[in-house]
Parts: sequence; C-alpha cells; structure tokens
Amino acid sequence: MNNFGGHFGGGRPHHHGTSTMRCKYCRTTLTVIPGERAIQCSNCSSVTRVRRADRIPLPVMGPMTAPFQRARGNKRAVLIGITYAAGGMRRGSGGQLRGPINDVKCMRNLLCHRFGFPSECVIMLTDDQRDPFRLPTKDNIRMAMHWLVQGCSYGDSLVFHFSGLGAQVADDDGDEVDGYDEALCPMDAFQRGPILDDEINETIVRPLVPGARLHAVVDACYSATVLDLPFLCRVARNGYWQWEDHRPPSGAWKGTSGGQAVLFSGYSDGKNNFAVMPDAVASLGAMTHSFIKAVECEPRGVTYGRLLTSMRTIMKSGGGGMGYDMQGPIGAPMQHHKVANFSGVQSHSRPWAMLQEPNLSSSEMFDIYRKPFVL
Repeated sequence: MNNFGGHFGGGRPHHHGTSTMRCKYCRTTLTVIPGERAIQCSNCSSVTRVRRADRIPLPVMGPMTAPFQRARGNKRAVLIGITYAAGGMRRGSGGQLRGPINDVKCMRNLLCHRFGFPSECVIMLTDDQRDPFRLPTKDNIRMAMHWLVQGCSYGDSLVFHFSGLGAQVADDDGDEVDGYDEALCPMDAFQRGPILDDEINETIVRPLVPGARLHAVVDACYSATVLDLPFLCRVARNGYWQWEDHRPPSGAWKGTSGGQAVLFSGYSDGKNNFAVMPDAVASLGAMTHSFIKAVECEPRGVTYGRLLTSMRTIMKSGGGGMGYDMQGPIGAPMQHHKVANFSGVQSHSRPWAMLQEPNLSSSEMFDIYRKPFVL
C-alpha cells in the first residue's frame, strides 16, 4: 500500500522478455519497455515511437483498492513538479531545473488560499520527496491521475498541474492534426518512457461526467495540446482569441463523458523533437507564474478571455528573464526570483530570448469573452 492510501493490484507486473530498437534521431540502441508505446533516449533526450510489432505486452493492472479513496472532497488537485536532479535529464547543461518545485508550492497556495481547496485533497508529487510514493515517477503519476478523476460527480472541481519537461513523438494512429503526439516526462522517463497525450486524455479527460470540471495548467515544452482536447483557442493576428478545430482526422473521440476539460498551456512554433531546456538557475516557470499572477490581479468572475489576455501581457512584459513579483501568501516565499520559460523555444532573431504564447484548449468551444473562469 502506498501513501495515496492504495495500490494497483499486484504492484508493477513482471517483465516478459526484452527487445531493443534504435533511437530515430541518434541511432542509440534502446531497450523496449514492456507495456509502453514510446521510449526516451538517454543520449539525445528525443522520443521514439515503439512500432506495434515491437511492443511487449504487459498484464492489465487491477483496480485500485478502497483505501485509495480517502480525502475525496469535491475539490481535488494533483500538482507535479520535476527538477530531474537524479535522472540526468539536463545532460551536459551543468545543473538541474529549480523552478518546478517552487511552481507546485505556489499553485498549492493559490488553490488552498484563494479557491478553498482542502489541503488533504491536494496531492503533490515532487522529486525532492523522501517518501517514494510522493516522487513523480511514471507509476505514481498514473496513480495520481486515476485518483483525481475516479468517481467524479456533478459539482466536482479538479485541477491537474505539471511543471517540468515535455517531448514530441510522431503519431502512429492518425489522431493528431500536426502529426505528432505530445508527452510529459516523468522523473524516470529514460527508464520507463514518457506519458503520451493519448493516455493522459484517456485517464483524466474521458471519465469526466456532466457537471464535473477539470482545469489543467501545464508548464512544459510541447504542451499546447498535451491533453489531446478537440478544440484549441489562441490569439489570432487581429489580436482576438479564436477557436481552432483540432478534432482528430481519424474521427477518434477525444472529449469527455459530459463534463468539461480545459487546459492552459504555452504555445511555440518549435519544430525539433528535443525537450527544450530552460535556464537552470531560474526559480519559477513562466506559464505557472503568468497564470497565478493573472488570477491574483483579475477580479473574481473574470472571463477566460480576460484571463488569457492578462497572462499574455505578463509573459510579453518580461519574457523568460522576468522577475517574480507576486504579493501575499501565495507568492511570499518566492519573492525576487527569476522566471524561466519552460514552454517556449529560442528565437532565431534573438537567440537569447524564449518565445511563448499562452493558449487554451477545451473539450468544447464556448464564448471565452463571456464565460467566467471558476475553480
């Protein structure tokens, strides 16, 4: 039994044989991970899809036991911050990320102090924990996502926050408009592989029943559509926020079971397949910083459109090197810290700068200039 109060039946299943394949980008030999559809290369950090013929099956995990259900309020959150201090993710960069754990602390304070989330209903997974079941490993993140949505009902307000690194991998089932799946990198991504957007959508989006709401904030590279939601809203050339139809060409259903899912994330036009490495000395992520600061500055009942515009203004005002200037209990421990852009890519004209735009994706289109943001 783990510190969430339960476990998947039988723990991690035993492996049933191994095989190898080549990294698509640097040709390093990779070990195929049983049950996984993608592998992250420890040499170049890129992600390679495991061909269907090469996949090693894994026994189906059993249901979570009843004790896992403790602290089941109608406001629940899973907050994940990963520095990759132990996993070598910042190979050759001379240091670890510092911002993600601070992001998680600030997000927890925002949810508890401003929106009344009970502290016992907020699960934090960070790689500075001594408790092995509070580390942001792939298994623990999967269990936390299941805990978040399991048994959701009308009136539930759920939050998923991730601060760390993301990646892209070529799509193989025709459900991506741009031809790529997005993925989040757990702390053991080199050993277990990343978590693909297909799995994230299936785990925390599709189970949402009528009246249940999920808000996700993802501060990572390649995070614009990491929940695989069918509609994307971003600022157009005329300065207004506009919806784009991102329903899969394959016709696969990526929506909910009647509830609503909304993702705040960063958008950039980066085209390479490597995780973007933000400034190692920065103490906060730009996406998390702009979201929290915009929520603090805007009045209660602010519309989604106004909130996005405020986030965009905050990002544009200082870019990747802006200082952290939140006030009050939410940001008090982080005063005067440097903010990193975890979601952007380097500008060709200004190689020292990081470019990022906030955007919103959703399970359904709505009038962002009229619908109030409510947690």
